[in-house]
Amino acid sequence: MNSTVNTSKAPPKSRLLGMRARRAVGNTVGQTVLTALALLWLVPLFYLLVQSFRGEPGAWSPTFFPQTWTLDNYKRLFTETDFPRWYGNTLLIALVSCAITTLFVLAVSYAFSRIRFPARKPLMNIMLILGMFPGFMSMSAVYFLLKILLPNNYQSHASLIIVYSAGAALSYYIAKGFFDTVPKSLDEAARMDGATRAQIFRQIILPLSKPIIIYTILISFISPWCDYIFVSYILSGVPDTGMYTVSLGMFRWLEREMIQQYFTTFCAAAVVVAVPITLLFMWLQKYYVQGVTGGAVKG
Repeated sequence: MNSTVNTSKAPPKSRLLGMRARRAVGNTVGQTVLTALALLWLVPLFYLLVQSFRGEPGAWSPTFFPQTWTLDNYKRLFTETDFPRWYGNTLLIALVSCAITTLFVLAVSYAFSRIRFPARKPLMNIMLILGMFPGFMSMSAVYFLLKILLPNNYQSHASLIIVYSAGAALSYYIAKGFFDTVPKSLDEAARMDGATRAQIFRQIILPLSKPIIIYTILISFISPWCDYIFVSYILSGVPDTGMYTVSLGMFRWLEREMIQQYFTTFCAAAVVVAVPITLLFMWLQKYYVQGVTGGAVKG
């Protein structure tokens, strides 16, 4: 009786050492590249931070770190400029736009995920194709329509909110993918108990969709919070500079006539604008990742 002989051989020790060495070299190179990219990203931000405490006037400093440190730039920011009004304007526009956009995106995503109607597939494809174009294209169309329909009142915060919210439904795909992962058996059981689609959406789907809701809120908030293009289109000609948002007002400080006087104030404003949204993103980061990964399915 022939016994089965195991002819497989373990890799030679030298081969294992070579594989480990290549893996170690690859990890070292990868970590070095990532560290260099992180420094490349962090150094300009750190420069803004330290320059916001610089006591020397002017836009240029011969040293990276200030020679004298002061908090006067922050004091001046809140007492001698319109920055508090700009900050309030930006926060109001971002919050209202975020609420409208989130509502639109979640409602459209739920409808495409759960409701079957004749034009569903063609409409999804059309919206998906339109969503691939740069967002400013659709926003530009809305802006010029506002300019035609409201020639005397288009330069307002309400116009900005309409521009930011008009194309919100085009970014439905990730949220729809997340809703597709929620078992449809929950809907069917609720329908058997007499629940309407609105009740199912509000009482069953939304409580299970916290990651995608937070993801949608973050994306919807950051866009108007950081935008400069459409603010410059709509508000740049208003006589009252107090109507500006932070992006438009701070950009004015970088113009040739003002940069020498306001550069350190600009740095302080950049820190004040960046810190809250950065802390918020870090706090909600796990939900952001869950929302993206949960929505990355085909439905």
